[in-house]
Amino acid sequence: MSKKSLIKTIFIFFLFSVSIFAQKTEIEKIIKESKGTIGVAIKDLSNGKTLVFNKNHKFPMQSVYKFPLAMAVLHEVDKGKFALDQKILVTKKDLLPNTWSPMREKYPEGNVELTLAEILSFTVSQSDNNGCDILFRLLGGTANVDKYIKSLGIKDMSIVATEEEMHAAWDVQYTNWSKPKAMLKLLEIFNKGNKLSKSSNEFLWKIMTETSTGPNRIKGFLPSDVSVAHKTGTSGTNAQGITSAINDVGIVNLSNGKKFAIVVFVSNTPDDTKTAESIIAKISKIMWDNLK
Repeated sequence: MSKKSLIKTIFIFFLFSVSIFAQKTEIEKIIKESKGTIGVAIKDLSNGKTLVFNKNHKFPMQSVYKFPLAMAVLHEVDKGKFALDQKILVTKKDLLPNTWSPMREKYPEGNVELTLAEILSFTVSQSDNNGCDILFRLLGGTANVDKYIKSLGIKDMSIVATEEEMHAAWDVQYTNWSKPKAMLKLLEIFNKGNKLSKSSNEFLWKIMTETSTGPNRIKGFLPSDVSVAHKTGTSGTNAQGITSAINDVGIVNLSNGKKFAIVVFVSNTPDDTKTAESIIAKISKIMWDNLK
């Protein structure tokens, strides 16, 4: 290597290091100012640059776990056990009241046949809790989903309870947890597209890009036309005014061809939803600004 090339390489490395340090400092400041517990994992998918905060904390996923659930369902589709166009009877008994369910709002009396693709779309894009539990039953329970995720080499994630079970008692939600880097790894696997078939991966990408929940989270401070494949998770607020989970995880596509995967868990916070969502949006914008 010539002296000129060596100097150029050192200069690029210096700028790279300064950029990482600047991002790290900005995110640390946001976390420090928060009243809750914040978990973050971000990766530039073009060069592998990664930042992780609160890496050992087990964060309640809430509806974020519908993303690994969808991967598990599509894995079975690829094996030929199910088909996206197969019809599934949804009865009124399946449509529990007092839970978030656009499916129930559309079909209040149930007794309707929906395709597996439609139920996946309700579950992922609209975060339907009844759709989620229908899919868990289809797969034979949460343990089978957890087993599939573990088979991908992801150990620091636990899927134990259904939506119905989480609604039964406040503490149950904490049994469905993930460490930030584990969820980041799952996003990387999804992005590589080598664990699901091309058609299944494209379908999952589509329904995650069509996510309608949490527009003020990862996408909050980004241009309105940006493409983000993501899954949100939101808990209730207890009598003490604590919200256990306001989450968003996903992959952001920039117009220059770059991508980054991002995981932000906001846990056990007394902040209102707007404040908690702005934490996610600010962290996402920091990464965006450094890659655009």
